[in-house]
Amino acid sequence: MARQLSAYEQSTKRHDVVADIHYYNDPGDGSAPPPVIAGSNQVINERPMAKVQTVIRDVRGEEGRYTLDSHGFQFHDHASGYGGDDVTAWRDEARVKSEYYPECEQLYKDVTGASRVLVFGHRVRRGPTNWHALGPGNAERRGPCFPVHGAHVDQSYDGAVTELRFYLPAEADELLKRRFQIINIWRPITTIIKDPLAVASSQSVPDQDLLPAEVRLPSHTKETWAVLSPDRPGRPAGLPRHEWFFKYKQRPDEVLLIKCFDSERTVARRAVHAAFINPETADLDGCRESIELRALVFY
Repeated sequence: MARQLSAYEQSTKRHDVVADIHYYNDPGDGSAPPPVIAGSNQVINERPMAKVQTVIRDVRGEEGRYTLDSHGFQFHDHASGYGGDDVTAWRDEARVKSEYYPECEQLYKDVTGASRVLVFGHRVRRGPTNWHALGPGNAERRGPCFPVHGAHVDQSYDGAVTELRFYLPAEADELLKRRFQIINIWRPITTIIKDPLAVASSQSVPDQDLLPAEVRLPSHTKETWAVLSPDRPGRPAGLPRHEWFFKYKQRPDEVLLIKCFDSERTVARRAVHAAFINPETADLDGCRESIELRALVFY
């Protein structure tokens, strides 16, 4: 029987959460993280993970403090004209591409001031929380994509160049002379109760905490960042603690822009992100439903 939402859970009042963030548990032998293999009907992920109990701060009421250039992420109010109350519309791949992509291309330009945007893919995520239990033997049948609980960035610095060359090969050499970014737009399909998405401020996660890690797709292999625990043995003294943020009960008209790469070195260049289990709502039935778009953004 599903547990009823308490008055506390029904409230949208700002509050922080203490929850586990899952990091890559590096064996320390110099080996690369095991690749994630995304085939046509399954995902295999055998990376060992380490949990770190973390205070995840709710940004509600303070959204304006966090921008793509200062923190690597930005919340933005935007009601989509696509889908409405029909959650099944988000599962129509052709319609999402023909109707939702153009809407978001304009949103990218409005928020960033970009002159050109190429949306190169999207993921609709809905599924069981137990997908967070990454480790040996993890192979899940693909239907919907599940929330990803391992802290990561979708492209490493080199991986961003690989993506640009893959999607725009004829123009890549010229485009690499300009500032470019890879930015995700993450939108709840229904209000988020379970498996919310957390983002870490760019300045709080130094490059020393990142490891290049392969994701092998049917189309090509891309390089991402796996993220090391701030509590790992031997971490250099003086490095900052990771600072994590989310938006409690994030609604479909509250999108989150996540910067995965920026060629400009004087601003926040990437934002680590991960889903997490909110212990306050872990025993509720249902699952999180969201859609994320990934785009190359040019100036």
